[in-house]
Amino acid sequence: MKDYLEISEIIDWQAPAILELANQIGSNHSSVEAIAKACFEWVRDEVYHSVDYQMNPVTCRASDVLKYRTGYCFAKSHLLAALLRANAIPTGFCYQRLSLDDRGAPYTLHGFNAVHLPEIGWYRIDARGNRSDIDAQFTPPQEKLAYQPRLPEEIDFPNILAGPLPIVVEALQRYQQWDEVLPHLPDAAVIEW
Repeated sequence: MKDYLEISEIIDWQAPAILELANQIGSNHSSVEAIAKACFEWVRDEVYHSVDYQMNPVTCRASDVLKYRTGYCFAKSHLLAALLRANAIPTGFCYQRLSLDDRGAPYTLHGFNAVHLPEIGWYRIDARGNRSDIDAQFTPPQEKLAYQPRLPEEIDFPNILAGPLPIVVEALQRYQQWDEVLPHLPDAAVIEW
């Protein structure tokens, strides 16, 4: 379980601003589940999805996501993991392969988290950000993710990784503008776990 609490260059939860926010959120709640829900809702609602709001810069590192309050789904999952890990809650990374337009190719990965709750075990949460057609919630033990794969080439990968996928980090670090990333979103029909 210690791998799901680690600090890294991307999940830099020791950054002062992350520790401050994690402490602020954590001090208002008494249970792991309540802290996890509050962190999830904060990232979901207070960090704006890069495409939905057409916001720059492109962020990757958790501390940058917090600083600029914007990020793709992947970046938002990095900040959520950092806030949860700063509260000593094991957190991992999950991915789906989804159609960009719900009609087939092109496909892209979608990133979100899994959090380890004492009463439930691993529980997947998606802080991508809600809008009229998306309603992701924290309702354990029932999952309420942003997306559900429906097409034959879409995949809901079952693995919970301790760190973000390298192809995700590379895509987010390569571009500066939100619209530069869009045509180069990472895709993987098969991921080497």
